[in-house]
Amino acid sequence: MTVHSPGNGTNGRTSRADIELIGIYEISKLLSAPNRLETTLAGVLTLLSSFLDMRHGLIALLDGDGEPEIVVGSGWSEENAKRYFKRLPEQAIGQIVATCMPLVVPDVRSDRLFAGTDLDGWGSEDGKPFSLIGVPIKNGEAVVGTLTIDRSYEFADQTPFDQDVRFLTLVANLLGQTLRLHKAVARDRERLMAEQRRLEKQLSAGRDDGVASGKIEGIVGESPALRAALDKVRIVARSRSTVLLRGESGTGKELFASAIHDLSPRSSGPFVKLNCAALPESVLESELFGHEKGAFTGAIQQRKGRFELAHGGTLFLDEIGEISAAFQAKLLRVLQEGEFERVGGTRSLKVDVRLVCATNRDLEAAVSKGEFRADLYYRISVVPIFLPPLRERTGDIPLLAQEILQRFNKEHGTDLTLTGEALRALSGCYFPGNVRELENCIRRTATLARDQQIVAHDLACQNDGCLSSVLWQGSPRASHSPGFQPLPVIQPQPQMGGTVFAEAESPASTPQSCPSPGACPVPGGDTRSERDRLIEAMETAGWVQAKAARILGMTPRQIGYALRKHSIPIKRF
Repeated sequence: MTVHSPGNGTNGRTSRADIELIGIYEISKLLSAPNRLETTLAGVLTLLSSFLDMRHGLIALLDGDGEPEIVVGSGWSEENAKRYFKRLPEQAIGQIVATCMPLVVPDVRSDRLFAGTDLDGWGSEDGKPFSLIGVPIKNGEAVVGTLTIDRSYEFADQTPFDQDVRFLTLVANLLGQTLRLHKAVARDRERLMAEQRRLEKQLSAGRDDGVASGKIEGIVGESPALRAALDKVRIVARSRSTVLLRGESGTGKELFASAIHDLSPRSSGPFVKLNCAALPESVLESELFGHEKGAFTGAIQQRKGRFELAHGGTLFLDEIGEISAAFQAKLLRVLQEGEFERVGGTRSLKVDVRLVCATNRDLEAAVSKGEFRADLYYRISVVPIFLPPLRERTGDIPLLAQEILQRFNKEHGTDLTLTGEALRALSGCYFPGNVRELENCIRRTATLARDQQIVAHDLACQNDGCLSSVLWQGSPRASHSPGFQPLPVIQPQPQMGGTVFAEAESPASTPQSCPSPGACPVPGGDTRSERDRLIEAMETAGWVQAKAARILGMTPRQIGYALRKHSIPIKRF
């Protein structure tokens, strides 16, 4: 151990004990951090090198058969992980595991355990004699790993082996507790995923009544555009063909995929979902195809992929247009051959899976640019279904708004209602974020509501200057709303993969109408300049922007735009 003044008296022993205590404290802090297991173990070895006169260190974790599963050494990284397996002193490891006791070899070169072993690979680069100390890592009474270090033989007189063995045993006990925690977390994760699959099956069974009556749970609306999409869903659900759901973000592609599964003969099987854009390619391959134990660092046990979990049911791949070109080739092989291998495996597996994909990208344009494989496109787009954006089914907005508010009331124990005026105001919004944005607006409004009845002025999208507010105030429907002031309209131009907005003049625009947000004149023939009216309103309101906004019939954000436009300083009292 690195003690600069070891001595033989009380002070020397106290100094060593203090250093041991500091070492245990630092290592325990490292083990409690939420890092990857291999990174944590490499950090432990780095700390040990600060407290011991060690040259190299190895931590080997064993599987159920006693074979090395994870090996981490000093200076470990993903790139050099494999070479540490070659540096394992196998006979020494075997003796530690068999005896469950520490092992001390004063001179490795002269010990029979290492007869015939090439020592140049893991500790004898300079040709000098060196010692090896190893201790078991235990989980209860079972040995689950070993911690070994080597140090120069010349330090044997300065630091007795028993002191290093004692310190390493304390560290190994901490490592054993950490491994138990990691395994417990892994077991809980598997249990929760199994419980999630069980609950999803129960929910699917509970939707049978709704399916039999022609209604699909979660999809609300009676517009012709929505009914056309649902009619197509009911037809294609009876087949095994791959379906590609197309539409803007927030149109409910996951709900339609679930409806296809519920209406199909596979409804009793699992419905497994995966967002392809949420995972990097290396993780995505393991998630879809699974992996074998030892396939890569950290693969401590065999794991089934989503294809296997969806056997006999439906697999929904969202954001399919975001996968890389390399992974497109791997996915194409599975769709063509109907078989795959787990990562790190050699045995081909066959599964019976119905595939439903979804994207908001223009895949045709991506194919023409070479960003998406044409052969994969034809495989997944056997039956394309286009989901209408909310602006094409405005008649469904009141139904959706009331349904969302009803769910909010059920969750929070409230009894809020939307007035006819509020529903008309919502119907005049374009909602470029579609149903997701509508739900955001309703929930935000309900959360901030002060009265039981929600009126148009209470709607969040009418008060926070968001895009839907600008669209609504510029639409012809809004002219019937109290306090209406025209704003320039941003007309939506639908394109595959999203909505592009271009500025256009309001139908109600006149030379006297406002040229920009926050520049709206007050009706009534007032000939004063806009700057003068703003200053008067602000002085009347005591320089409170919200009050001045009510006086001028504007929103607080529009007042802010106007004040900055005319460089009017805000007075503070």
